[in-house]
Amino acid sequence: MTSHHNTQTMKPATAAKKLGVYLEATPAEFQEGVVSRSELNALQADPPEWLRELRRNGPHPRPVVAAKLGISISGLARGGVTEPLTTEQIDALKDEGPEWLERERATQAEVRKEAQRLKEKKAKDTE
Repeated sequence: MTSHHNTQTMKPATAAKKLGVYLEATPAEFQEGVVSRSELNALQADPPEWLRELRRNGPHPRPVVAAKLGISISGLARGGVTEPLTTEQIDALKDEGPEWLERERATQAEVRKEAQRLKEKKAKDTE
């Protein structure tokens, strides 16, 4: 009996998420096909120009927008940001410094501080 090696594939949406890009901004052939694990690895190792351009200028998906602004995805929603943003739009938001963004950044800083405190407490308790 011979073993079959099945190529693991994923939907374009999953591949786009793993690549950190907004699916609707990718080329049609990427959106319409399936992506194998080896193709994904190749895209990550040596990104084509369209992928480098998307990562550089966007539009970016919400997780990337949130990370670039230093807030949570929920914070984006509370701030009324529901659409993907370009790098230029993200930079403009940072420059404007709206009240909601400053509030969400402060909230995120508190969340990180509390997570660090709990991590240190756990490490101390396991000693």
